Order: sequence, then structure tokens, then C-alpha cells
Amino acid sequence: MSRSLIIDDKHYTATDGQTVIEVATANDIYIPHFCWHGGLSIAGVCRFCMVEVEGRPKLEIACNLPVVDGMVVRTQSEQVKNAHKWALEFHLINHPLDCPICDQAGECGLQDYYMQVGKYPAQMTQPKVLKPKNLDVGNDLILDTERCILCSRCVRFEEEVTKTSALGIFDRGDRSIIGVYGEAKIEHNYTTNLVDICPVGAFTSKDFRFKKRVWFTEDVKTICPGCATGCSINIAHNADLNRYYRVTPRSSEVNGHWMCNFGRTMYDHLNVENRLLTSYRRDSVTGKLTKSTTTTVLTELHEQLVVAQQRVALLISSQYTNEEYRALFGYFVGDLGVTDVYLWRSKNEDTETFDGILMRGDRNANSRGLTKMLTEFKVEARVDFDSLLVGDYQLVVALTPEIFATFDRAIDDQLAELAKLPFVSLWANDRRVLDFSWTQVVSTRCFSEKRGSFTNYNDRQQSLEQPVSPISGEIKDLGEIVELLTRISTLEVACQ
Repeated sequence: MSRSLIIDDKHYTATDGQTVIEVATANDIYIPHFCWHGGLSIAGVCRFCMVEVEGRPKLEIACNLPVVDGMVVRTQSEQVKNAHKWALEFHLINHPLDCPICDQAGECGLQDYYMQVGKYPAQMTQPKVLKPKNLDVGNDLILDTERCILCSRCVRFEEEVTKTSALGIFDRGDRSIIGVYGEAKIEHNYTTNLVDICPVGAFTSKDFRFKKRVWFTEDVKTICPGCATGCSINIAHNADLNRYYRVTPRSSEVNGHWMCNFGRTMYDHLNVENRLLTSYRRDSVTGKLTKSTTTTVLTELHEQLVVAQQRVALLISSQYTNEEYRALFGYFVGDLGVTDVYLWRSKNEDTETFDGILMRGDRNANSRGLTKMLTEFKVEARVDFDSLLVGDYQLVVALTPEIFATFDRAIDDQLAELAKLPFVSLWANDRRVLDFSWTQVVSTRCFSEKRGSFTNYNDRQQSLEQPVSPISGEIKDLGEIVELLTRISTLEVACQ
């Protein structure tokens, strides 16, 4: 059942049970708040989301105000603005003046609200209450209780989302603090969500702490490649330095408001110190890998493909896009007739596990998409790395997983064994492959530099719609590599 209401002289429709703040948020209407969060229960403790309702004698909090048919709400009246001003003054009574050194600067609710309704002489003359600072409370977390405004978001997250109940509110009055129980630590795979939901920087991330001010980064919208869930995420990227700094969740139907800690590590392999910036080939004299152009390496690969003919194997991982698989199989299976295809999977993974929140045992972003593409091209892929090693192939084209962290240490052993084969064209992005002796290495793009799509465990196809510029002009996605191989082949035929 729908209900109609008016907010600031405009008509809106609400579903049964929606609150005023939910309707306002859905329609981009600004109502300041601290304790309310769309993924948590209603606490109503900050008293900051006051609105005026026509016909009612007092202001009411929008977070706990159900919509009534015909309701008329005002969010910008003088009475409301004055309430916001005094609520802000109350929250700043004991808040420290450490904005210049606080990592929350630039995305702090207190700063934002002060600039809008504050900027007035403080009325409080008593000294501030000092509380514990810089507490290591576990995993990726630092807690500064002086900054805390007791919104209770973190406590509710621990109780309602992870159900670990690792946090509580202790003491009374202006001595109240958020904290852990005794010497316990907050240790689970979702701890950094506490940093995301903290509106004032009481919780900060050890990984991101003091790395970069947020106004020097741009959030790039993309999909997490850490497992088959495919959470919607933002990656903080600085275009001038072409550098990545952190991963944060982006609200969607797939992951709600959250993401796991493992997914937050999906930026490190993107940075220049961990990347292959060009392709390599084995020097015929020294036998060592030397830098080369991608065109030169692929020309050599094409020549070997002609010689090897049917003694070719394709080794692929489940971490590339649907569009890349289509191009790859169209060339190797459709044009060249390659029938021996192997899946590169970790020996240690248990794809059926699920932690009950978001993270899945299948640590590959596009297993479902790859399966569909194999079916479309009528290819039966084998998940047997050892049989590839003894297959007597003259040439192996091997596409490494993009994210080595999803393979634990098993991938180093697999790379060492693979490098012993006669001719391996390794397509990779991680510099660690240079520790082994390859015939050639083709440098490839990472997920943040691609357009395309992943298909998650639930058969939902999600787009990588905001790629950044490649970290090097030499690196290619699989579609570009196949296009270049096709061009080389066409050119050779024309020359004959």
C-alpha cells in the first residue's frame, strides 16, 4: 500500500512502513543525521534529524517517523534549523579539535554539518572531557574514543550484521565511551565496515590511515573481483599519480551496504610496483627474459601457433570478463580449433563455502560467466593442472589469475612447474611471474582498466563501467591481444 506525503512543498510517494528519512534519502532530500544508517536498526539517539510536521506541536526525528498518508513535512524551517544548530553544539561539547590530523577530514559528518548550520561562537565554557585515544582494537582498526559521538552505529553493526557483539557502550553521562570487552579484539572479516559507518573518524583504518587525503582521490565505480559474490565497490584512485589507495563498498542489491576485509585488498595488485609494465621474450643468446613490445611478442607467438598446430593447450582462469572470454575462445577455439582447455584453479579452494554474509569460497569473479562461455563454444574444460604438465604440448598459452592473493601460496608452485614446459606464452599482470623462466610474457590489464562484465554466483551480470587509463600503454586486455593476433595473421596471409 502506497502513501502520499509532501516534503518541502513537493509531493512524494512512500511504501507502507517507510519512514520520512527513508523517503527523503531515496529522493535526494538532505536531512542531517548521525545515528541512522540504512543497513542498521533505528536507534534515534543523536536527535539530529529533526523535522517539522504540520499539525504537530513539536519537532520529531525523521529516522523513527513513519509516513502517514497526507503528511506535510518541512526540513528547512527556522525552527528546524535552530534545532540542528543546538544538536550540533551538543555533539561538539567534548569533541577534540584535531581536524587537521584526522583521517576522516573531507568525509566527516561533523565537519559537513558545521559548515552548513554551525560557524557560530560556542556556548560551552567548561573544559572538554578527555578520553582514550589511538587504541588498537583489532585487525585493521584504530579507535579514538574522544572523537566518538556515541551514535551506536558500530555497536549495532556488531550485534545485527556480524552477530559478534564485540563492542559496547561503557560508563555513563559525559564519561560514556565505545569500547571492546576487556582485552578482547574485534577480529572478523568485516571489521573495516566500522570505519565506513563511523560518521566522525572515531574508527580509522590502519591500512588507509595517513596515506592520502580523500579530496586528492576520485572514487571509481567498479565490481569487486575477490570472490563470486561480486560486490559493488569504489576504488579510491589518484589520476595524476595513477595510484590506488583503498576499496570501499558501494550500496547495491548485491551487497547492501557492506563488503568483506579481503575484498578491500583488491587495490594493491593494481599499483605500479606490482605490475608488468611491458611484455617480455626470452633472448635467444642469453636465455634470459628481456623487455619487448607486445606486438613483437605476439608475432613470435603467431609463428609458433602455426608450427604447433594441434599440439596447443589453453590454460585460463575464471577472473577475466565475459567479453574477453568471447574474444579468446572465438580465436583459439573457433579459428584455430584448439580443443584442449584447462581451468587454472587453486588446489586449496573450497568453492562451496559461504560465510553467511557475503564472502564465498569461490575466489574468482567470473566462474559463472566462464562456464556459460565454455558451453556456448562447446568446450569441455579440465580442472587438472597436473595433466596439463604431462600432456606433451608443443605450445601452452597460459592466462594467469589476475589476483594471486586468491590462490594463497599454491600459485608459486604451479608457476614453477609450468615454466618447465617447452614453450609457454604467459599472459599476466603481476611482476612476480618474472621470477621464473618463461618463453615469453604478455602484459595484461587489470579489472579497473577494463570495460566488460562479470557474472556472479547468482547469475547477475554486472558491468565494469568506469575504467581508468591503463598504467602503461603496452598492456592490453584479452580482446586487444586477440585483435592484434588476428591482424598479424591477416597481414601474413596478405604478404603470401
